[in-house]
Amino acid sequence: MTNFLLLGGTGKVGRRLAAVLRAHGHGVRVASRGERGDVVFDWNDTATWPNALEGIDGVFVVGPGSATDWSPKLRHFETTAAEAGVRHAVLLSARGVEFHPDGAVARAEQTLRTGPLAWTILRPTHFAQNFTEAMFVPDANGEVRAPVGDARHPFVDVQDIAEVAAAALTQQELDGKVIDISGPEAIPFAAAAQAVGGTYVPQSRDEHVAALRAAGTPEGYVTWRMAMLDGIARGDDAYISDGVPRVLGRPATRLQEALAD
Repeated sequence: MTNFLLLGGTGKVGRRLAAVLRAHGHGVRVASRGERGDVVFDWNDTATWPNALEGIDGVFVVGPGSATDWSPKLRHFETTAAEAGVRHAVLLSARGVEFHPDGAVARAEQTLRTGPLAWTILRPTHFAQNFTEAMFVPDANGEVRAPVGDARHPFVDVQDIAEVAAAALTQQELDGKVIDISGPEAIPFAAAAQAVGGTYVPQSRDEHVAALRAAGTPEGYVTWRMAMLDGIARGDDAYISDGVPRVLGRPATRLQEALAD
């Protein structure tokens, strides 16, 4: 049996990945900063790392956020993991990272590529479940606001990401690969909002930035988020990636099916 540590294991991807791995008979250790996981892990407390890594073969890495550069922490973590006997790390990055090439996520990718562990990088598009669990959930008025006009985007099912991540953790032929992951079709935000009973309300870029800042969002995250949304608005992130069919041998899940589930 192979044992895996899932950083961010209680999140949207992590909890689904845990279920996939366990269903295939692997040992899973879900890490979190609090009591929701199997083991405590805190990026800011290196004393929590050795216990989390004991007996682990591979690690699913979700970073502490995209607001600040966390690549030095990742380098220290990789070294600690290698010394503990870990062989492989799978990083949850983002498709569109090229829109912010000097940002925290791009730096994390480069750190992983040059570190002591075998690696795989996953670059998914925006999640279909962002309309049910995250940034695009309709507000009290049933409205979804975003500064992307009528642009289209191939939203990806988080379950698809989890299954690709499980393959990356367990199949050595995916070592050293960057896997772009998207849904099977690019659809307008209006159609995505409608799928969850909401109404899409286009915002200006300035309105969206002002709303983020008014909510106390860290400036580094504002920069990252707007780089991603600007890419969508320009139409640069509407293309389809083949990561799901190439790795899993089946079509990617359509947004409407993902949200229905």
